[in-house]
Amino acid sequence: MFPLFFDPTWILLLPALIFAMYAQAKVQSTFARYLRVPARAGYTGAQVARQILDRANLHDVRVEMTHRHLGDHYDPRQRVVRLSPEVYNGRSVASVGVAAHETGHALQHARAYVPLSIRNSLFPVAAFGSSAAFPLFFIGLLFGSMGSWDLGYSMMTIGIWFFIAALAFQIITLPVEFDASARAMRLLTTGGYLAADEAPKTKAVLTAAALTYVAATAMAVAQLLRLLVLRGMFSQRD
Repeated sequence: MFPLFFDPTWILLLPALIFAMYAQAKVQSTFARYLRVPARAGYTGAQVARQILDRANLHDVRVEMTHRHLGDHYDPRQRVVRLSPEVYNGRSVASVGVAAHETGHALQHARAYVPLSIRNSLFPVAAFGSSAAFPLFFIGLLFGSMGSWDLGYSMMTIGIWFFIAALAFQIITLPVEFDASARAMRLLTTGGYLAADEAPKTKAVLTAAALTYVAATAMAVAQLLRLLVLRGMFSQRD
């Protein structure tokens, strides 16, 4: 058995970590590239979001500016689409794409899109699970290394189940994000916000953003595998 301070299972995370770094670099570079390409229709991200919401009769959903770079999101509790300054005020193919994507989440919410409903219901459990999983697991690991195997094994198992809840949240996030991007592209092209030759550029931005969610899920799967391997190693005690 390896010493407690030496953990060779970290190598299991390397492929997912490299993928996550690539995805983050990809979204940053793609967004920066197309942020410099103006959409010929001339709408700002805020105008696009507001018009799409009004056309869907979602007049009560607000559009606000947040000051976090790439902090664009839809808040279902307060029914607010929040856009970063470069998206809120921007008139680029990237700005209108991100604005339409976040507005797509508001449409999902209004129309009770099933994966989004499941995701929202999982959020409290996943939030608790993501914060509790590792402390429980590694406290159990410590107990196991000190000879209290039954207690340690139980705590590690509970930690793993908490982490599975967090992973389930990551997995259900994927169809939610893909659907929001698909809605965004339809709304932008049919609504006259993008010309036919501009659509692939906006789609590249949304595809790069979606890649970060895929990478986060891959990282969570790799981490779960690592926890299972660690527990299995400690189960082979003398």
